[in-house]
Amino acid sequence: MILNDGVRIRVPASTANLGPGFDTLGMALSLYAWIEMRPHDRTVFELHGDEMKGLPQNKDNLLYKVAQLVFQEAGISIPELHIGMYSDIPLTRGLGSSASAIVGALAAANAVAGSPLPDHKLFDMATDLERHPDNVGASMFGGIIASAWDGQHADYVRIEPPEELETLVVIPDFQLATTKARDVLPQHVSLTDAVFNISRSSLLTAALSSGQLDLISAAMQDRLHQPYRASLVPGMDRILKEATGRGALGIALSGAGPTMIAFVRRGDEGTEMLKSYLLETMKEQGIEASAQLLKPDKEGVTVLGMNRGTTLMDIVKGEVTI
Repeated sequence: MILNDGVRIRVPASTANLGPGFDTLGMALSLYAWIEMRPHDRTVFELHGDEMKGLPQNKDNLLYKVAQLVFQEAGISIPELHIGMYSDIPLTRGLGSSASAIVGALAAANAVAGSPLPDHKLFDMATDLERHPDNVGASMFGGIIASAWDGQHADYVRIEPPEELETLVVIPDFQLATTKARDVLPQHVSLTDAVFNISRSSLLTAALSSGQLDLISAAMQDRLHQPYRASLVPGMDRILKEATGRGALGIALSGAGPTMIAFVRRGDEGTEMLKSYLLETMKEQGIEASAQLLKPDKEGVTVLGMNRGTTLMDIVKGEVTI
C-alpha cells in the first residue's frame, strides 16, 4: 500500500573503522540528516543547507536512484517523487555522509511503499551500494556495529554504547574523497600487521561491549590504514601519538578522514583542553578546523511520519521538536 502522505526520515551520521576495525566497525553519532519523500506528479527536489550545494536536482540524484531500487525490489512503480533533504553531516569528511543518504533514501522509499522490505534486506542493499557495512550499519541500526560482508549478504551485531562514552570530532576545513584515501593503501600487508589489527579490533569490540573504557587507548591502535593515510591529513601523525596523553580515551581517523574522532568520558573536565590541543595542532599545520562534542546515537534511522503543518526549514530553524 502506498503512503500517499509521504514520510519524513531522520538518519544519523556515523564514524567507521574506530581505528583497527577497517571496513567492519562503525558507530552512529548525534549529527543528523532529514529526508522527506512522497509520490508526486513530477520529480522535484528541495535541498536545504550548505552541505547540499552542488548536488544534482534531477533523476541523477543519489536519493532518487536509491529510492527506485527499493520500488523495483518491491515490484511497484513510483517514477515521480517529491524529495526534500537537509543535512548537518559534512560531505566527504569521514562522517558517513554518503551512507546516511543511502540509508535515509532506502528507509524513506520503503516507508512510502508500505514497508514491504525487511531491515536485513535494506541492510544488504545499503552495503552493496556503499561496498562496506560499517557506516551504513551504524546509520541504520544506531549504536556500535560489528559487521561482515561476503559480497551478497551482511551480518552484524549491534553493541549498546557505554553510557559514559562521548566523542569529540575535529573536522578539518577540506574534503577528502574516499577513493583518494583508499588509493594510498597497500594491496598486501604483513602477517604481523594483520595479527596486530585483529587483536586490537577484537579487544576494542570486547571493551566497548563490556564498558571497559580504560582499554580503549590500547585497542584503537591500527597498522592497516592510518599509517598510509597520515600524509593526507597534516598533523594526524602527531595527534595519534599525543592525544591519549591530552585527555582522549583513544583516537582515530574517522572513516577515510580527514575528520579525527576522540573517545572521551562524559563530563570529563579535560575535554576542553583536548579540544584546544586538537584545533591548535591542526592550525599549526595551516589547517582550519571545527570541533563538536557528539554522543553515540542509539536509534539509527527513524521514520517520523509527515506533519503537514511543518517543513524541513522548520527543523533547520529549530521551530519544531523532533
